[in-house]
Amino acid sequence: MNIRYFAAASSLVALALSAPAIAADDAGAITVLATGHSQPVDETGQSISVVDLAEIQSIQGPDLTRVLTRLPGVSFARAGGLGATTSFFVRGANSEQTLVMIDGVKVEDTAAPSGGYDFANLVSGGVGSIELLRGSNSVVWGSNAIGGVIAITSRELNGAELNFEGGSNNTFDAGATLGLSKDAYAITLNGGYLSTDGIPTRTTDTRNNGFHQTRLSTRARLRLAQGLNLVATARYADGKVGVDSYDWVLGYVNRGEQQSSEQVSGRVGLEYAADTYSARLGISQSSLRRGYIDPTVQSTEYSSYLGRSTRIDGAAHVDLPYFFSADVGGEAMWNHARSYYFTPGAVNDANIASGYGLLGWRAFGLSLSGGLRVDSHSTFGTHTTFGANGTYSLIDDVRLRASYGEGFRAPSLYQLFDPYSGNTGLKAETSKSYDVGLEKGDRNGKLYGAVTWFHRDTNNQIDYDLSTSTYANLGRTRAEGLEFETGLRPVDALQLRALYTFVKSTNQTAGSSALGKDLARRPRHMVTWSADWKTPLAGLAIGGDIRVVSSSFDNAANSNRLAGYALFGLRASIPVGDHAEIFGRIENLTNERYAVVQDYNSYGRTAALGLRAKL
Repeated sequence: MNIRYFAAASSLVALALSAPAIAADDAGAITVLATGHSQPVDETGQSISVVDLAEIQSIQGPDLTRVLTRLPGVSFARAGGLGATTSFFVRGANSEQTLVMIDGVKVEDTAAPSGGYDFANLVSGGVGSIELLRGSNSVVWGSNAIGGVIAITSRELNGAELNFEGGSNNTFDAGATLGLSKDAYAITLNGGYLSTDGIPTRTTDTRNNGFHQTRLSTRARLRLAQGLNLVATARYADGKVGVDSYDWVLGYVNRGEQQSSEQVSGRVGLEYAADTYSARLGISQSSLRRGYIDPTVQSTEYSSYLGRSTRIDGAAHVDLPYFFSADVGGEAMWNHARSYYFTPGAVNDANIASGYGLLGWRAFGLSLSGGLRVDSHSTFGTHTTFGANGTYSLIDDVRLRASYGEGFRAPSLYQLFDPYSGNTGLKAETSKSYDVGLEKGDRNGKLYGAVTWFHRDTNNQIDYDLSTSTYANLGRTRAEGLEFETGLRPVDALQLRALYTFVKSTNQTAGSSALGKDLARRPRHMVTWSADWKTPLAGLAIGGDIRVVSSSFDNAANSNRLAGYALFGLRASIPVGDHAEIFGRIENLTNERYAVVQDYNSYGRTAALGLRAKL
């Protein structure tokens, strides 16, 4: 069955790539991920996708995994339903090797063993756009940017928008966005509440694990002078999810235990923009407090974790004579972790100071950029990173692009300071990645097509060493593959998209019993096809998705196979008057039984119906 779907989707990709040329839209997508300075995507040689608000809302629902998996090179693993631990793998990199930013704030969990970001508490409410950079880019963004960078930006609104939906598993999601936007100032407030009974987390469970979350966010700007703005953002999310606990006699059991997660982040800064010069300076903080409650033992938290990061960052861009430009920047970051397992009173902190510079040149259809970054870490020392990329316009809106990027990831505070398994002698993980692509048009335009080859080697991979019961630099991994993506809008009312990703992620550690084997939970083949049609019937819009994922393995030894699967989804919306619409969807239409983590459940067929109103 999977082979037929792969063949069909691949044919759609080929058909769209060979379709006759249609003029692209004038307005292209804007990114900040390439250099830290806003620029059109087609001016950088790096692989970057931008998802706008219209696409996020058309997909519907609070679950952002359905948005991110529509992008090339992305797979995910979630251990249960909404609110359960959710990891994303970009081009086969470990989840913690992808940097995540929300409104310019780095939001990794410094108290978690891996130090990565768990997407379980991030939902679509209040999100205005998503950018994904695939490939290493530690020159601009520093630690964790080995697999790539995901940047999420809150929306700015002038008016009010209310939405709510209800559906399967007694799921209810409601939100409100209020905003006032003028040339001289703007403020937007967003809030929401999500509740679901969920599904049994493990295949042996008979009891559902629910998820309940309250969220608040705001963004504001104030013009202080011509070109100079004061900007501020803040985000709060408080969630509780049912989890299974481990009993040394009974194994995993479900006795109503809950994990609470309180996330707080914010940033205040200054931004200046002129014709040939721009600059930004800001201070931000992100904290995540996790706790666990077992109601059969006690009503208060029996363990808690706190991770906090404080960061000061600055950057500037200037246009120079003879088509040159320069980007410079730096940051200082202080990380703190407190864990139930850490020794009371011990120092569980690390700080890092960084500086980078990029030199660019753009003329005659050619755009080049390259630079260096130096990081000084309080524990593992100094590290230098290099990166370069370029793009060349061949004809019309067809361009050839290529990039080389180095990445590094500092050991997490848990890996450094945990009293049982920590190792202060750890080295940073490092990577070298390459990609070459051919691209036509803009992803949101009338005709788009892209094909990209990529390769990444990662050294000093940090893993748990069973022989010493500590973390150690044991691993070397490799990821290589191809990405195909296409989009076609033959008429304004119809949007077609298709993508195919092949990624081979393997262990390359010499002497390891896992040498040459696939990394866990990394499917080699992924196909996604989507269509959205606005019918002539009273503004009715109909959309559908097909996602096909090949088999993978759940363990390093490749002895536990996860079967491939195919998911079908339908969605629709219809206006009600001038300021409201009713929307609904069916996910996993065929009720496919599948797993992305062994022994953990995934959703069967679900349905939802909702209303969105604009004032």
